Amino acid sequence: MTAADDIDDEADRERSPAGPFDAASRDAVYRAIASRRDVRNEFLPDPVPDDLLRRLLAAAHCAPSVGLSQPWSFILLRDVQTRRAVADIVARRNEEAAAMFEGARAEHYRRLKLEGILTSPLNVCVVADRARGGLVVLGRTHQSDVDLYSAVCAVQNFWLAARAEGVGVGWVSIFAPDDLHEVLGLPDHVAVVAYLCVGFVDRLHVRPELEARRWAERTPLADVTFDERWGRASDLFDREADAPLPTLSD
Repeated sequence: MTAADDIDDEADRERSPAGPFDAASRDAVYRAIASRRDVRNEFLPDPVPDDLLRRLLAAAHCAPSVGLSQPWSFILLRDVQTRRAVADIVARRNEEAAAMFEGARAEHYRRLKLEGILTSPLNVCVVADRARGGLVVLGRTHQSDVDLYSAVCAVQNFWLAARAEGVGVGWVSIFAPDDLHEVLGLPDHVAVVAYLCVGFVDRLHVRPELEARRWAERTPLADVTFDERWGRASDLFDREADAPLPTLSD
């Protein structure tokens, strides 16, 4: 038996039962998913304790990644001057974005509060080190952007863990890809994946805020589920009795 065989045998032995969670644990997972919201300007001033922040980051660090590449890093931003520099960039880009809409849509856009960079006690910038793992990474040989997708999984883990802990998260995306490199000292091979505003909140919108403010509506699940090929409506759903996603009241 070779050393490789020994490694395979050990890996095969390191397994745990794969059965379902108990009902309460399962429902808690679905509740966190369904009640997660993008928080904009409802943050409380209370700081996020270090032990809680470590739990959120640990959850993010457990995310799946192609080839176990773990491309993510987390930049924690508490300094007001740094956050103000980011806020200035976003404010400039926000004006550019507003000019892309017309008429009532433009006015509606300007009424939206789209970030809490200075009102939240903590900002977290999630980045992807695109050089991590070397030139050839398992699973990335033919799809070069899967490292970015892996980092997004870390963002989702962080967000769901934050919801379970009563911490609000707001994702700011109104800036160009390279806008934050100088402010945050990022090398060229590191890409910004998500800029998150983080802090405690005492209330969350029952529906996504942009839905509540009539900017957009939730797309029915049946409309985006296909059988075998693009555009072929799935018979998995009866469109007349499409089950809604769970809500806060469930």
